[in-house]
Amino acid sequence: MACPRKTDPAAAAPTTKQAGDAAEARALAHLLDGGLKLLARNYRTPGRGGGEIDLVMREPDGTLVFVEVRQRASRAFGGAAASIGHAKRRRLVFAARHYLMRLPVTPPCRFDVVSVEAGSIEWLRGAFDAA
Repeated sequence: MACPRKTDPAAAAPTTKQAGDAAEARALAHLLDGGLKLLARNYRTPGRGGGEIDLVMREPDGTLVFVEVRQRASRAFGGAAASIGHAKRRRLVFAARHYLMRLPVTPPCRFDVVSVEAGSIEWLRGAFDAA
């Protein structure tokens, strides 16, 4: 008689990267449904010490929207949106300025956050300023 095969519970669980990619895909679909157009995904500044913007989107009125996607299993400790500290905001602003340098004209811009937590999704428009 053969022994039953044990399954590794860790093998079935998604990696942090896979979970983050899934949250980003879900956020992108939500923003597209909201009328935004995708311009760039995972925009990174060159070199070390720069930043990354999860999604660069455009509103129908031309406003450029830099989106940070945050995922958390629960709303404990302030939830996903509260996890964006000063250093992260500084890196996002740095990356956004780098992105804007490539454009001939600077359009109106804003920073949004899409939080994916506990099975729900929330889009926070104008979550923080560049200052």
